[in-house]
Amino acid sequence: MVPDRIKSVSCYWHVLIPLLLLGSNSGWSMPNPLAVEVKASIVNGCVVSGTNTSQLGTLNFGTLPGINSAATTADAVFVNNATLNLACTPGTTLSMSINGGVNYANSSRNMKLTDHTDLVPYRLYANAAHTTVIPLNTALSVAYSDADNITLPIYGLAQIPRVNRAGTYTDTLTVTLSW
Repeated sequence: MVPDRIKSVSCYWHVLIPLLLLGSNSGWSMPNPLAVEVKASIVNGCVVSGTNTSQLGTLNFGTLPGINSAATTADAVFVNNATLNLACTPGTTLSMSINGGVNYANSSRNMKLTDHTDLVPYRLYANAAHTTVIPLNTALSVAYSDADNITLPIYGLAQIPRVNRAGTYTDTLTVTLSW
């Protein structure tokens, strides 16, 4: 007899449950829409990308005469390596420092003639007017207007002696960027 009662009660469940749920405020009713927060945090930073990223660019003083009537100067402007890009998150404070180069001697950065001891001293500046010297290993702020394509403000002024041995004088600097 017990099975008959269970059978008769189970017939009514399909009618009773929807009626109970209509008047219910329980979890069985349709909930109000719920919000889901979506967010991401972007941090300040910079990146050097492209090919040959170990070569930032060049500071070329050009072709100069080997004999001058007097000591003279030659200037150069840093040119970015065309195969790389320096970019920072907008608003990032970027600074650079530059070492003395591989031929640093006599308290001066120097270009050296390969296989000789001949030197041509030069100074680095942070502006074209050559009024803001870039000292050795000292961080200088880098201002930029295009965060996606930053050019470092490096200008050079070489002290050309009156007589020079012919050849190509070079130096390699290490630039350290920080933000």
